Amino acid sequence: MVLKAKGLARKYESLDVLRSVDVEIRQGELVSIVGPSGAGKSTLLQILGTLDKPDSGTLEILGQNPFTLDSKGLAAFRNRYIGFVFQFHHLLPEFTALENVCMPGWIAKRPDAEVRNEAKGILDRLGLSARLDHKPSELSGGEQQRTSIARALLNKPAIVLADEPTGNLDSNNARSLHEIFLELRNELNQTFVIVTHNQALAAMSDRVLEMRDGNLGESIQNRSGE
Repeated sequence: MVLKAKGLARKYESLDVLRSVDVEIRQGELVSIVGPSGAGKSTLLQILGTLDKPDSGTLEILGQNPFTLDSKGLAAFRNRYIGFVFQFHHLLPEFTALENVCMPGWIAKRPDAEVRNEAKGILDRLGLSARLDHKPSELSGGEQQRTSIARALLNKPAIVLADEPTGNLDSNNARSLHEIFLELRNELNQTFVIVTHNQALAAMSDRVLEMRDGNLGESIQNRSGE
């Protein structure tokens, strides 16, 4: 089991955003979380990614509770085991595509030559070998999003969390992104948890979980048959 959460609850002021959420994610799964705006999807993803802490409940990633770590240890854990893909990319504008992808490896203090070689390989895999030296402002929206995926994959994380990754893309780029997620899942056995309103992306997932009023329901789709 890559990720296991039990009884996650989160309240902001008087609003119960999450109400005792349980979820388990297996190696190589592509899981989509759907539901109306304000249902708690992004809050759940932030807690699963250790960017926020629950008021109660437990989280294990690869059998370890990351919230027992101090702030420095938690940041290192997040950088090593969790990849993030966001709707608005969050690429550093002053750096090239290659440098943006290298950033997690540099933060982890891995050898520069190794990091650059792996980053070039991932960017090539995602069709960006001709855009290595381009800065984000010189890339299309689809290219920026593929660069952010490459960055998320650099340290070979246990799990990639994506928050509305196609929300800022046109239909052609969104479809291309869907295919990339599937290829990475199938070829690399990569694990993805994706918050999305895109029904086409959700339909391609192994499981679709529905979030409503802070509760995560049972699978409304299960392609694996489990």
